[in-house]
Amino acid sequence: MTTEAPTVDVHAHVLLPQVDELVTGLPGHARARELDARRNGPDALAVSGAMIRDRITALTDPAVRLARMDAQGVDVQLVSPSPSHYHYWTDAPMAEKVWRLANEATADHCTQAPGRLRGLGLVPLQHPEQAVEALDHALGQGLAGVEISSHAPGRELSDPAYEPLWARAAETGAIVFLHPFGCTLDERLDRWYLSNTVGQPTENAVALSHLIFSGVLDRHPGLKIVAAHGGGYLPTHIGRSDHAWRARPDASAGCAEPPSSYLRRLYFDSLVHDPHVLRALVETAGADRVLLGSDFPFDMGSDDPVGALHAAGLPAGDIAAIRSHNAADLLHLTSA
Repeated sequence: MTTEAPTVDVHAHVLLPQVDELVTGLPGHARARELDARRNGPDALAVSGAMIRDRITALTDPAVRLARMDAQGVDVQLVSPSPSHYHYWTDAPMAEKVWRLANEATADHCTQAPGRLRGLGLVPLQHPEQAVEALDHALGQGLAGVEISSHAPGRELSDPAYEPLWARAAETGAIVFLHPFGCTLDERLDRWYLSNTVGQPTENAVALSHLIFSGVLDRHPGLKIVAAHGGGYLPTHIGRSDHAWRARPDASAGCAEPPSSYLRRLYFDSLVHDPHVLRALVETAGADRVLLGSDFPFDMGSDDPVGALHAAGLPAGDIAAIRSHNAADLLHLTSA
């Protein structure tokens, strides 16, 4: 790090070919790819394939990553596995192989530049009984926490089976990065890349609502959950949730306070692609709860996350908090 206040990007990905090699050829892998194809549609798959091929070195080569970071003015990245590595379709033995390999490979990638790269591992949401072990393994590799999707097949994040995971994450101070992969609206979003542009923020909003309304954040106030994509639609539409909480006993049965109050217990990245929405997110959640995020190096990310932050016209103190201080505190960074 070259500045007293390092610029920290908390939303950046690494592609792990060894994880793909591990699952390729398994019957469940073929079914998962078929589901992904149905959800995205042929046009999106064709564009995404070319995009990944064009950016493969940035996703896998630490030297290329560091050069791109320098060009962006980013000092530190929090690197998480590509969400395509979740593989929540795997059985228990294969799931353990996936998260162990993903954790170790991500840690190895980050050790190539220990002052500039921090990492996140994976936990198998489809096998909650393994989740605490997987989190501990990630932390044991020197990773800062884990990345999870918005749900697993047949389980929402409000499922009681995840209580040990939330408790352990709160106890250890681990970061839990909430990044959806795939939207259950399926073929309704299979054109014009709606699977991502509409699907991702929808999944973010649903997942966060499960955490809020079920009381997970009441029971585990120390949880450090970082929501990708600015938390999706929820922060800018939280008034409807508050109204339901006040108007309906079924909506207020699980959480102790109005839903909007919990936004100040969560963290959000800044990747909302609109300065007006970023200002609204800061107003709703607080500048101390927003972190710089780029979705490096994917095409739905920002090639200039610092510039996008400045475009929102926020006060200088808020910009400094979002660009640096909030993430530095979460990651326990020290200046060089």
